[in-house]
Amino acid sequence: MRRREFLKAAASTTLLPLWSWAKDTPRDIKITRIVGFDLLSERSKLAGKNSRRDVHGRRATDRMVRLFTNAGLEGIGNCRTGKKELAQLLGKNPFEFYTSTNRRITGPLGTGTMPLWDLIGKVLKKPVYKLLGGAGPKRVPVYDGSIYFSDLLPEYEHKPLDRFKEEIDMGMAIGHRAFKVKIGRGAKWMQPKEGYARDVEVLKTIRQHAGPKILIGVDANNGYDLAKTKRLMEELPDYNFAFLEEMFPEQVEKCLKLKRFIRRHGWKTLIADGETQSKLDAYKPFIKARAIDIFQGDMNRFGFEGILTEAGWCKPQGLQVAPHNWGSLVGYYMQLHVGRAITNFYRAEHDPLSNAVLIADGYEIRNGSASVPEAPGFGLKIDEEKFSQKARVKFDLRS
Repeated sequence: MRRREFLKAAASTTLLPLWSWAKDTPRDIKITRIVGFDLLSERSKLAGKNSRRDVHGRRATDRMVRLFTNAGLEGIGNCRTGKKELAQLLGKNPFEFYTSTNRRITGPLGTGTMPLWDLIGKVLKKPVYKLLGGAGPKRVPVYDGSIYFSDLLPEYEHKPLDRFKEEIDMGMAIGHRAFKVKIGRGAKWMQPKEGYARDVEVLKTIRQHAGPKILIGVDANNGYDLAKTKRLMEELPDYNFAFLEEMFPEQVEKCLKLKRFIRRHGWKTLIADGETQSKLDAYKPFIKARAIDIFQGDMNRFGFEGILTEAGWCKPQGLQVAPHNWGSLVGYYMQLHVGRAITNFYRAEHDPLSNAVLIADGYEIRNGSASVPEAPGFGLKIDEEKFSQKARVKFDLRS
């Protein structure tokens, strides 16, 4: 077929978008239907308390959207945007909102752009991480973020320390080689002295059981202060903490004091913080002062555009990002694509969730890192039978 005839044939059908022959974006694809639903996932274990919140439970919910098109392609993703804003996509070409030069999606979805990224990736036959830059490693480092206060759960009161050994074994069995351990029992659930002593006891138990090669960081959810943080590190000088997360409410000068303390002792421990911030600009003074080593803007709150902006600010300063992602199965997949897209990604936070509705082939943890599928978009699929049985459909919009 001659080129002119081929172009004419391609332009005449809604099922053969023009990306197959040129760099132009597809001119004929339109979003025709939008389905919003809640995706309920279940953890492999009960997540207990942290220093601030009561038992986190076994379940978590992702607010999801399916974007259907006249080309037979579908975009799937986490999206907290309202029904009114989503309706503005009906009848629109998804490429109206996409700018390839700066790797951004704009428009009515705000930070909830995952469904559009998935759809555009499928149209272009590229995984999202390549659309985001594709500069990261082939496998993305991860950590198990599920080591909560299981010793305070009634079912483990008779063997509180043994339960931590079991949980480490559970994480190791699915491929983890890095763990984040919650501390700060004395901030709310125990007397300060007893709570701190239990924190130390748990940390010693975990290190002894896991061995010296396993990476361990701690997260106090702001349940410590600077003095107690220093005390913990001095009492466990050979623990080799990988990172300290949210030890106290972040302030530039306090974080710098902690960094100087760490350097003075010759430790390589990193400071991680920032998950509770609601605006990106809040990170700027910390980045400028290099007061935090790992910035943890929430994956779903800021979306790809926000996290990439944060990472871009951090990179010239030699700083890293590790998006916060607790309580979101789909947010974990989002993190992994960011990890494959940029060069200053620390680790992805894994909340051990699963469900029968979402098929996520190609995301596998092995020896502390995760694979990311080469499938278009995010490589996620819906089991339609399970969807009809288990998904909580909230709205169904059609053009």
